[in-house]
Amino acid sequence: MLNEKQLDVINATAPVVADNAETIAKTFYPLMFERYPHVRSMFNMRHQETGEQPRALARSVVAYALNRNDPKALERLMYPIVNKHVAINLQPDQYAIVAECLMAAIGEVLGDAVTPEIADAWSGLYWEFADRLIAAEESTYQALEEAPGGWRGERDFYLADRVAESEEIVSFYFKPLDQHPVRTFQPGQYLGVALDIDGEQALRQYSLTSRPGDDFYRISVKREGQGRASRHLHDHVKVGDHVRLLAPVGDMVLDDREAPVMLISAGVGQTPMLSLMAQALDAGRQVIYLHGARNARVHAFHEHLKAMAEQYGSQLTYRYVYSDPTTPDELPHRGVIDHALLADYLPRDATPSCYFTGPTGFMRDVDSALAALGIDTPYRHFEYFGPSGQLH
Repeated sequence: MLNEKQLDVINATAPVVADNAETIAKTFYPLMFERYPHVRSMFNMRHQETGEQPRALARSVVAYALNRNDPKALERLMYPIVNKHVAINLQPDQYAIVAECLMAAIGEVLGDAVTPEIADAWSGLYWEFADRLIAAEESTYQALEEAPGGWRGERDFYLADRVAESEEIVSFYFKPLDQHPVRTFQPGQYLGVALDIDGEQALRQYSLTSRPGDDFYRISVKREGQGRASRHLHDHVKVGDHVRLLAPVGDMVLDDREAPVMLISAGVGQTPMLSLMAQALDAGRQVIYLHGARNARVHAFHEHLKAMAEQYGSQLTYRYVYSDPTTPDELPHRGVIDHALLADYLPRDATPSCYFTGPTGFMRDVDSALAALGIDTPYRHFEYFGPSGQLH
């Protein structure tokens, strides 16, 4: 635990660190990759290029400093990070690498302003945060390992099937090489995938689109033009190939209310919605599913969703819109998911549980619109496909 002197130093210097946090994070990652090249495999370098990863790290450290004594705020901060770390099999000894490079980055950015007392205080804050994360991660690893069909770290699977869902999205069906059962999961969770690409390991996470209890895992992956891992999956992973998987984790799971469920997605953001929708319907809850795509060519799972709507009747409302329709049949569906559309479909008789995924800008707009429509924070749930962060 931090002592009073360290806390005084942190409180006095927090504004300066916060103002420079993103610059420190942008300095930290190249420094760490230079000193410890083997850790690069744990990161999506695209998120480095866009600045998402440095921003996420900067926000996390500052948020911890501000909320370390607020249990609810600390839980909201920690658990997405814990799940991301478990999905890449992060180990306790790797925190020492981060500590060394982070403190070096702070010194490089702030220079002589970093006195020994300041360095000691912020190092102490980092290790307090790290120790809490390590404990939570170990608890998660143990739970994953002890569950029926569970395991710790990587496990060997093979690709049993692959199915094109649209021009951009392919579903991959994985079964365990040892033919033993696989751990079930909660709808909305994601799977860690370890790929060997040109002699280097790449770790990625993809939402599960299968149903809990199946004897396989299914992920549905969009081929991204700049996506090294997604292009490898689409172009090189064939039926019968071996792939290493990490057990499912994630905290965007269905709540236990009886209220209606509103699912809102754009593009490949629909992937976690499929299992969430099935679970909500099985529980007898009303479901409103709104999905946005560019056009029918890239609209995956449309026939499946239409069949579900026919099967469940008034229990399931399915509405889709196209931002760039290309055929006359698509024109009646021209539109985007905005405040007006959300207002049209928002249930009037009860506050729904709202789940939304897609590009960050889309999620930011949906979050703001739902807030304006009176949906309070506890009923708005979202999942970042990249580093955990904040919408606003």
